[in-house]
Amino acid sequence: MPSALASLSALGHESRLRAFRRLVEAGPDGMPVGELRDFLDLPAATLTAHLNVLRGSGLVVDQREGRVIRVRANYEQMNALLAYLTENCCVGTADCGPTPTACKPRKKGASK
Repeated sequence: MPSALASLSALGHESRLRAFRRLVEAGPDGMPVGELRDFLDLPAATLTAHLNVLRGSGLVVDQREGRVIRVRANYEQMNALLAYLTENCCVGTADCGPTPTACKPRKKGASK
């Protein structure tokens, strides 16, 4: 499995982040590369370069369907990254809410 650093680095560019978010919104069926290109309004070569970075990080996968390449978010990798980022949420000085995304710092002097 690619590293968290590779995933975070891949998402560290505005166009790649927008592409990944759009693919997450598209759901498990993903979308054709041409449709993603139209949404992002990027030249084909630029999108190809961005998708190569996202593929290398494991955040997206693609599949050829005849003449169309369909690209999908890799939810397993995305969830692994989220788990990595939140695994220490409730340790030490943090107080978790009902989900790790509700992790927030505890006030000084508050007990666990």
